[in-house]
Amino acid sequence: MAATLRNTLNISRSPVLARTFIRFSSTASRQLTLKERLAELIPAEIEKVKAIRAEHGKKAFGPVTVDQLYGGMRGLPALIWDGSVLDPEEGIRFRGKSISECKELLPTAPGGSEPLPEGLFWLLLTGEVPSQEQVTELSRDWAARAEIPDFVKEIIDRCPPTLHPMSQFSLAVTALNHDSAFAKAYQEGVSKKEYWGPTFEDSMDLIAKLPNIAGRIFRNVFGDGKLPAIDPSKDYSANLATLLGFGNNEAFVELLRLYITIHSDHEGGNVSAHTGKLVGSALSDPFLAFGASLNGLAGPLHGLANQEVLLWLRKMQDKIGENATDEAVKEYVWSTLKSGQVVPGYGHAVLRKTDPRYTAQREFALKHLPDNPLFKLVGQIYNIVPGILLEAGKAKNPWPNVDAHSGVLLTHYGMHQMQFYTVLFGVSRAFGVASQL
Repeated sequence: MAATLRNTLNISRSPVLARTFIRFSSTASRQLTLKERLAELIPAEIEKVKAIRAEHGKKAFGPVTVDQLYGGMRGLPALIWDGSVLDPEEGIRFRGKSISECKELLPTAPGGSEPLPEGLFWLLLTGEVPSQEQVTELSRDWAARAEIPDFVKEIIDRCPPTLHPMSQFSLAVTALNHDSAFAKAYQEGVSKKEYWGPTFEDSMDLIAKLPNIAGRIFRNVFGDGKLPAIDPSKDYSANLATLLGFGNNEAFVELLRLYITIHSDHEGGNVSAHTGKLVGSALSDPFLAFGASLNGLAGPLHGLANQEVLLWLRKMQDKIGENATDEAVKEYVWSTLKSGQVVPGYGHAVLRKTDPRYTAQREFALKHLPDNPLFKLVGQIYNIVPGILLEAGKAKNPWPNVDAHSGVLLTHYGMHQMQFYTVLFGVSRAFGVASQL
């Protein structure tokens, strides 16, 4: 939907201008922080919105069909979405940049090749590609903000291990509202023009504290409950991997960098992204808005889908064995469809080609785990399932989406706790929700 809005209003940014912004945002002594750069950009954005509404405010985007209303507003333009656009043919673009362009342009960790999520967050907020120095400073800022209040720790620790990790995640995030800078500023009568400042502080605190929250939940449910400290010299993904117990595996750290980047934002048409902006529009602070997003993300038709894919793949392996023939795979896929079930990980509400997020994960797998049996099965399915879905008339888009691959990558590195996968998705989605707020 946002693509339609941008094309109509012609408000997309120029990559050349974005690069120019970076050069002139720096000083002889240092480069601007993210908040300083936003303080420069926001006044112009406010005036731009005023001008657009004055000139185009009465224009319509076409009829609304009954199918759209019953189908969860599918295909119905409903929100201006600044950070990302979902194109049916090209897939997701972050501030006009494809995933492959983001991988090429965004800063990486020393010795790494995957984009740092810090750079992606900067891009989502400003439309600009940050420097290495700027993302390093952002990493330090998040590490400095990472500690969570004792009462939030107690809330997590008191949760029974049988409570789903996503429920625990939502509880902890919502409880962070206790220290919301925005809620306090609003009660003190902050000017509407200054809302962005405390919202920024809350959003930064939110993202910074998620690794400690996620790590504590993971260690309580699946480990011994003991949590290492945040290392201020490491980037966000490296600290998250360490908190989860995988910090010594550099390939897993690289996977997290890619995973957080590609799962960060997805226009405004899915449940978690839409919910975050919807709840935030009531001036609920970022902790409350993102808590609501997490409750939507927890559903099996959204964030839980990668778990569903992995379960289906394992059932297939149990049934037909490893290194099965194409005919055996075809027979299993047909049996899934004939039983009234869908093939998980295939099809998309908007996309009409293979999800570029799937492609990015496939490229990672080819580099790091080409001989993994589950990965081989995923590739085999990719060559078989689209034809079957087209023959069966089951999908307008028979191609794989992002969920068709992520579970295989995580389990390869020893994260077999499928119930936790959606929490990682939640950590990622905070980047998009926070940038919108």
